[in-house]
Amino acid sequence: MPAASPSSFAIDVPDALLERARAGEHAALEQLYRWFERPVFTLALRMCGDRESAADVLQDTMLKVFGHLGGFRRRDGCPFWGWLRQVAVNEALMRLRHQRRFAQDVALEDDHWLQDEGPLPSAAADAARLQRALAALPAVTRSVLWLYHAEGYTHDEIAVLMDRSASFSKSQVARGTRRLRQLLEAAPASTTHATLVPESRHA
Repeated sequence: MPAASPSSFAIDVPDALLERARAGEHAALEQLYRWFERPVFTLALRMCGDRESAADVLQDTMLKVFGHLGGFRRRDGCPFWGWLRQVAVNEALMRLRHQRRFAQDVALEDDHWLQDEGPLPSAAADAARLQRALAALPAVTRSVLWLYHAEGYTHDEIAVLMDRSASFSKSQVARGTRRLRQLLEAAPASTTHATLVPESRHA
């Protein structure tokens, strides 16, 4: 199981607020945007690796969510935040595929000898170092790591998202965690601190 904190998306949105947002009430839509702006931007930043792409993913995600509020229902126990997070992940992955950022990555289906899925080192508490280290990883590895460690997705869930196998996800996490640990331990420290949790788009 992933060694992750609860998702930063895990915000309990009252049904009354959703109903007001469905009715097009500006104050309700603005409230939803404020609550989810930071989680969406941070997820997109960690996956895409640059702030411009993250800003585009944020905009596209919120436009899509607001445009489909009428069709959202709490089916199968899925909360609103889970649905919104899924939209954000899909938008980030779509942007990476459109930019052909996955083309450089090597399939790791047979790397079963890699078993490093443990938590990241304490150096991950340094937000600037963490972002630099993540940016140095291939896009698919960076995305899998973030979804696994920070968002708590399982390997089976990541496999579905990426149209790969669960063993591919396990290998990416193992290889990526090992490489990220090396990068974090080698990088100089800064004065900004954060774990594998959201960072403000304005930081």
